[in-house]
Amino acid sequence: MRVKPTPNDTLLKALARAHRWKRMLESGQVRSLNELAEAERISPSYLTRIYRLTLLAPDIVEAILDGRQPRTLQLADLMDDLPVEWERQREAFEIAEFA
Repeated sequence: MRVKPTPNDTLLKALARAHRWKRMLESGQVRSLNELAEAERISPSYLTRIYRLTLLAPDIVEAILDGRQPRTLQLADLMDDLPVEWERQREAFEIAEFA
């Protein structure tokens, strides 16, 4: 029996937030991560750790959006020591590349 994919709201919100912040920076709405942290009233450290989610491999983002990520995958896993290389991300989070 297959388990129905279930999106993780915490992961979805964090991804949305990271990409919104990226758009704000790219559009010039804010000039730096520090300015963005001040505008959002959060610590620069937390913002930076969430912002790194913009570096996730596209297939990992798609898996999260579709609710196909491993059930054990938590936001804290993605915030700590996120590898930049997509293949290393897949290995670290035990996510097979989706064809």
